[in-house]
Amino acid sequence: MSRVSFEELLEAGSHFGHLTSKWNPAMAPYIFKEMNGIHVIDLHKTSAKIDEAAEALKKLAQQGKTILYVGTKRQAQEPVATHAEDAGMPYVTERWPGGMLTNFPTIRKTVAKMENLDRMMSDEQTYGNLSKREQLQLRRQREKLEKNFGSIREMKSLPSALLVVDVMSEHIAVHEARILGIPIFAMVDTNSDPNTIDYAIPANDDATKSVDLILGALTEAIKEGKMARQIEGADNGDDETATDGAPKRRERRFQGVRKARNNRGESNKDLNARIAGKFVSEEDDDDDETELDEQPTEMQDETHEE
Repeated sequence: MSRVSFEELLEAGSHFGHLTSKWNPAMAPYIFKEMNGIHVIDLHKTSAKIDEAAEALKKLAQQGKTILYVGTKRQAQEPVATHAEDAGMPYVTERWPGGMLTNFPTIRKTVAKMENLDRMMSDEQTYGNLSKREQLQLRRQREKLEKNFGSIREMKSLPSALLVVDVMSEHIAVHEARILGIPIFAMVDTNSDPNTIDYAIPANDDATKSVDLILGALTEAIKEGKMARQIEGADNGDDETATDGAPKRRERRFQGVRKARNNRGESNKDLNARIAGKFVSEEDDDDDETELDEQPTEMQDETHEE
């Protein structure tokens, strides 16, 4: 069963394309007909493409990958922010900062600067010693950084995929993703080129209802993937609990030592003795090196005395 029905797409106005004079010939396979100088999108193909993209996004989420939502046009800002927060993914709804993907280390430095401002402003002693003018400047700088970079604050590395609304408006983001080989999921209208997109969804990207409907279906797929990942983790023992019901932490720190011990067939007593002997031998080696370093000095002192 399709995630989005034909009737839902029709009611949301997803079938309306652009004027025939502004079309891209590459969109011909997804156009149903021309009516009153406007191209009408084939919603059956739209529904199929939504299902295809949803399955791919679900697999990415199940692998623990990060998906960056991008939609800076006015009609897409609210739906993008709402669904991205619902999925627990980063998003960009303000101006796309050039080099955000291709120059990601610089972007991370800017985010770190914002975090430093947060620490400074939380320190009452340091922040209180500043003049009112300096405090106002810091607040304005913090607000500007929060507006542009607050939604990607938790994105510590490059995203594994981009989910874009209107590839014409977000052509810089699409270009950077293609340079880095990042998969692109996008809504493409009749004026766009679907050949530049890995998972193109032909639909009206200018209507808020259409954007909200399609992003909602894709977000549900992402949430399903994350839920499946949690279930797999629980089955594999990642969420094991103690007999009293308290969470049991996995001791990853000593896994390598335990593996080596198991390979040698050592007991805990033998392992402790071997580690202690290792530290003793290292201390003896350090003492020998110290004596060798001090020996030339003693010989020089004896020469001076003679």
